[in-house]
Amino acid sequence: MQFSATDRASILVEALPYIQEFFGKTVVIKYGGNAMINDDLKDKVMQDIALMKFVGIRVVIVHGGGPEITGFLKKVGKESSFVSGLRVTDEETVEIAEMVLDGKINSEIVTLLNRRGLRAVGLSGKDAGLIQAEKKLATVYEQGEKMKVDIGYVGKAKHVDITIVEDLLNKNYVPVIAPIGVGEGGESYNINADYVAADIAGALKAEKLLLLTDTEGVYKNFEDKSTFVSTLKADEARQMIRDGVIAGGMIPKVEACLRSINGGTKKTHIIDGRLPHSIILELFTDQGIGTQVE
Repeated sequence: MQFSATDRASILVEALPYIQEFFGKTVVIKYGGNAMINDDLKDKVMQDIALMKFVGIRVVIVHGGGPEITGFLKKVGKESSFVSGLRVTDEETVEIAEMVLDGKINSEIVTLLNRRGLRAVGLSGKDAGLIQAEKKLATVYEQGEKMKVDIGYVGKAKHVDITIVEDLLNKNYVPVIAPIGVGEGGESYNINADYVAADIAGALKAEKLLLLTDTEGVYKNFEDKSTFVSTLKADEARQMIRDGVIAGGMIPKVEACLRSINGGTKKTHIIDGRLPHSIILELFTDQGIGTQVE
């Protein structure tokens, strides 16, 4: 599709009030899903982040890496299993997860951003006491009854110290955070990146939390596209989880949005990372995309 010079000017004018609104504000992006695997989408995400930074937005990235962890586990002969969207993680699995997340994916993202002219710095939750973690039990519902299941070295943030993140933002860096926390005994915990992004965004009192995923957002019936939910209220979200309408990997995303809002984030959005320039479409257009959870 070809755009005239007037069309392009109109696009910029539409973006202007949003650029003004978000100038100097903090936006936390949870980067994951197909946008981390597809090279073309990956490049467009980096372009979006560069644009955000150069128009004065303070950007923090928390990344996942589930597909790469699964792929590496297969190489060493380990099968992956999940409970309520969370990976069952034994001692060997958490070592592999930390190696993939912190040693491989984090450094790749930092390199890509630096090549765009940004000053990105890689962190894990173990750096500077960023994330003190404890074991997280998975929540399952059987016949409407809530149950807890131990799934190993899967953690949740017990305490988040954002001092290092704030220092980097104030010095014009882009923090890129791998979702690994440390327990009281020095053990590593693999933490769902949605929850880490939520805790970081809440602690920073961020303007927005954007969760990139591989679906358009939340549906009341995934098979019926007319049931798409553009705005999801907290009480409705909790009921949909209890009823099994929100299930699997969407559970931690919706729970993360609710947790982030409770922590102080102004707005949270679940957006389709498969859509080129999805971040810019959400931030800088009148229509926006995805599901806003509030």
